Amino acid sequence: MAELFAEGGRSFSFEFYPPKDQAGEEQLWRAISELEPYRPTFVSVTYGAGGSSRDSTVRITSRIAHETSMVPIAHLTCVGHTRTELEAILDTYAAAGVHHVLALRGDPEEGPRAPWTATPGGLDHATELVELARARGDFRIGVAAFPEQHPSSASLDHDADVLVAKARAGAEWAVTQMFFRAEDYFSLVQRVRDRGCDLPVLPGIMPILNLANIEKQGELIGTTVPGDVVDRISSHAGDAAAMRAEGVAMAAELCRDLLDGGAPGLHFYTLNRSKATLEIFSALDVRV
Repeated sequence: MAELFAEGGRSFSFEFYPPKDQAGEEQLWRAISELEPYRPTFVSVTYGAGGSSRDSTVRITSRIAHETSMVPIAHLTCVGHTRTELEAILDTYAAAGVHHVLALRGDPEEGPRAPWTATPGGLDHATELVELARARGDFRIGVAAFPEQHPSSASLDHDADVLVAKARAGAEWAVTQMFFRAEDYFSLVQRVRDRGCDLPVLPGIMPILNLANIEKQGELIGTTVPGDVVDRISSHAGDAAAMRAEGVAMAAELCRDLLDGGAPGLHFYTLNRSKATLEIFSALDVRV
C-alpha cells in the first residue's frame, strides 16, 4: 500500500464481514468470486462488535489468502483481548500468510457510543495496537479515520491528532468511516496535512440501499446523512427499486468527486454483496 501510494497509484478495495450462518457464508463467497476479477488492491474482513467473530475473521482471511489472488487485510481490535491474546492472533495471521492488518481500538459490545473500558491486561488505544503489530512481525498496518467527529472524541482536531499519532506509531495508510459529503473527507485530509503528516487516507464508501438502516447506523457511529441526500432518495418513496438506484447513483457521484479531488482510491463497504459495488464501478467506467 505504501509503495503504491508513493508511486501515485490508486487503490480500489472491498470490505466483508464474517457471516452468521451457512447461507451467509455462501453469499460471501459469491461476492468474493464476483469482485475478484476487478483486481482489488486488497480486501478486508471485519470483527464483530466487542471483538466477537474473531475465529471467523481469522478463518475467512486465511482462506482468501490461500484460495484467491487477492491480498487480505485482517481487522484486529483491542476489544476483549489481552496483550498476550493479541500477540497470539498476530502470530496466527503470520502463520496463515496474512501480513496486513487494520489496527482498531474497536467498539464496546454495547456499541460505539457506550463508555470505553479497556480489557484488563489489554490495550487502551489503537496507537498501542499499531506499535504492538509493528514490533511483532513483518506486518503492513492500516488504521481507521473519521471524516466526521468520532462519538467519543472531543473534537475534529482531536480526531486528526489521534490519526497523526497512529501514523507516527507505524501505520502506513488509513481508511475512513462511511460519509456522504466529499468536503468532510477533504477537510479531514487537510487537517492531517496541516499537522505535517502525509498519511494516505482512503475514503470509505457505503451506498445507501436502505435509507432507514443507514440513518440508524449513522446515529450510532456519528455519520450524518445530509438533508439533500435524504430528500433525493425520499423523492422516490414507494418505489424501492428507484430509491435503491438513486442511492447507487449518489454513491457514484461521491466517488467521482473524491477521485477528481485527489483521493488515492476508494474502499467499498460491500455488506457481503457485489451488485451495488459493480454498479458503481460501471458508472465510474472501472473495468476488469
